[in-house]
Amino acid sequence: MLRIAVAQFNATVGDLTGNVERIIACAAEAKARGAQVLLTPELALCGYPPEDLLLRPDFYRACSRALDDLAGRVKGIAPGLAIVVGHPEEHAGRRYNAATVIENGHKKAVYRKIRLPNYEVFDEKRYFDAGSEACIVTLGGVRCGINICADIWEAGAAELAHGAGAELLLVLNASPCHLEKHQQRAQVLGERIAATGIPAIYANLVGGQDELVFDGASFALDAQGNCRMRLPQFAEALGIVDYAAGRLRSDDLAGELPVEAEAYQALVLGVRDYIGKSGFKGVIIGLSGGIDSALTLAVAVDALGAEKVRAVMMPSPYTAQMSLDDSREMIRTLGVLYDEIAIAPAMTTYTAMLDPLFAGLPADTTEENIQARIRGNILMALSNKTGALVLTTGNKSEMAVGYCTLYGDMAGGFAVIKDVYKTLVYRLSRYRNTLSPVIPENIIVRPPSAELKPDQTDQDSLPPYEILDAIVRGYMEEDRSPREIIAAGLPEEAVRRVVRLLRIAEYKRRQAPVGIRITPRGFGKDWRYPITNRYQDEF
Repeated sequence: MLRIAVAQFNATVGDLTGNVERIIACAAEAKARGAQVLLTPELALCGYPPEDLLLRPDFYRACSRALDDLAGRVKGIAPGLAIVVGHPEEHAGRRYNAATVIENGHKKAVYRKIRLPNYEVFDEKRYFDAGSEACIVTLGGVRCGINICADIWEAGAAELAHGAGAELLLVLNASPCHLEKHQQRAQVLGERIAATGIPAIYANLVGGQDELVFDGASFALDAQGNCRMRLPQFAEALGIVDYAAGRLRSDDLAGELPVEAEAYQALVLGVRDYIGKSGFKGVIIGLSGGIDSALTLAVAVDALGAEKVRAVMMPSPYTAQMSLDDSREMIRTLGVLYDEIAIAPAMTTYTAMLDPLFAGLPADTTEENIQARIRGNILMALSNKTGALVLTTGNKSEMAVGYCTLYGDMAGGFAVIKDVYKTLVYRLSRYRNTLSPVIPENIIVRPPSAELKPDQTDQDSLPPYEILDAIVRGYMEEDRSPREIIAAGLPEEAVRRVVRLLRIAEYKRRQAPVGIRITPRGFGKDWRYPITNRYQDEF
């Protein structure tokens, strides 16, 4: 029997010393639990994705020294344990996404990733050369083939390992999450198993890295494609899988999360790791009394604790009393530091300054945007003074159509719900209240409003969010033409309006803070449209 430990841990990009320590701790635990092999995630040594660190020769030298340090130390801590560790490698003038098998202090074998993804958020062809050979290593008498992440997403690499004699496939992964992606992973790995007839163990990274969140959910499928191990999502874990006579067995079988829980936990982990790994002292959130800032506040408190969160309410003459009351109620429930700063004096000053320049011109969105920018200035001043980071509160629906103000409500350092559609904002708010009631019901049921002029609601300027979100999803995530979206049953007038707004808002999005990605395509690394663009969509 071969016992394999799957190390689902939270690596930090560039923290070679810290990541080595994490791998050693996992090795010690694996040894104590009787494992003969420890499988780590893709690029576990340096964290994923290192991006343009991979263009620096000194980075490869540092990774090589860290790998040598790991090999030398783990021999004394976990003798007899083989470790499969992911790392970048420079070899014979070429650079690879590699995995090295370390046993008894020696590098027993090296596998170099064959399939290099260059789609969605991935840019591996920018950094790596492709490997071409299978790697079969005998561990505990079992011939194990090694693959890395994208190797299993299309035919070739797994079949090559099987052809070279592999009985068991060990797969290192850094697969960022989007909602329900764990089901896709099981499907594609199942396809490789169907083609090869051998079982596979899939170790995935967990943790937040800038806009990406890795959800873990490591798993193992037997030769019939049945799941025999599944580790929890969004949490570190060390799973144990036993392989004997072609069969897999494990006591680790975590349940799958419903979509709302998956999305919420992704946001919490993304905030916790962005703030923690970047070294910020805490966060500041501008409250409005609306649902977006309420959800952002709940996520921040769950991620960081109330002691690291500060909320600021900045009422104007257009702010409804219910907005103040609801915000105060939520603050009392969560126990965060809270300030109220009226912006009417600043509005009066701006009016006096600009009246001579605006003489004869009607009031319009200019005056509304000034209010948002006053608030942005206040939040950024508090950030500068305290060292806390401002979390912005705009959602994906607003980001798509530019329903946001540059240097106003877009001012800040991290956009928590940037990839959350407005319709999902409501679902997540209700989900959070099932854990404990923190968002007042009035915030959830009242019509959304920016409260920048009397009796304003979002639907004065936008289609209903159910329609808006469906159009944005079709155009932005699925690359469907406006003609196809209309043919699917969405109103032509709304489609024309939303597509136009989406196109002309690109200059705003390019200046927006980075934010957590939870859908198959977010307004970040995987959205790269030109700002100056005269292409005409087909209607």
